[in-house]
Amino acid sequence: MAHTVTFKGNPVTLAGSPLKVGDPAPAFKCLKVLDPVTLADTPAKARLFSVVPSLDTPVCSTQTKKFEEEIKQLGDAVACYTISLDLPFAQKRFCSTEGIASMTTLSDVHDHSFGKNWGVLIESGLPLPLLARAVFVVDKTGKLTYVEYVPEVTSEPNYAAALEALKAAAK
Repeated sequence: MAHTVTFKGNPVTLAGSPLKVGDPAPAFKCLKVLDPVTLADTPAKARLFSVVPSLDTPVCSTQTKKFEEEIKQLGDAVACYTISLDLPFAQKRFCSTEGIASMTTLSDVHDHSFGKNWGVLIESGLPLPLLARAVFVVDKTGKLTYVEYVPEVTSEPNYAAALEALKAAAK
């Protein structure tokens, strides 16, 4: 079942089916620099997956910095990831330049498995592949406890709701 969001007001189709609270977190294989990372490689604790089109854009940069700032107080109780189709080297440069240390960046550039399996890969409507803006919280058992597909890709997510869900999942 295809689902859509808008990008600068124009509808774009997302690959896969939309996830919902209670679903098991789907598998994926992303890259952390040149090391493959799968869902099984993430720790069995509360996890936040912040999905952005590209770290080199203002809204994506803001989203990553906001989550970075907010999750510092949660420390080791959570694991937090920013996922994009940016090359791993660009992600690493962004984190170095912006002082991002708590959020782990993962690149879905290799096979788009995160984008396809989590329903965030923009399948049609743009001249190049991008991920739609979304936020997911996964609990220690691997179930989704929060799902937000931001309806307009150029808008920011609901930080307060996502962080509240992350804190609840960390208890």
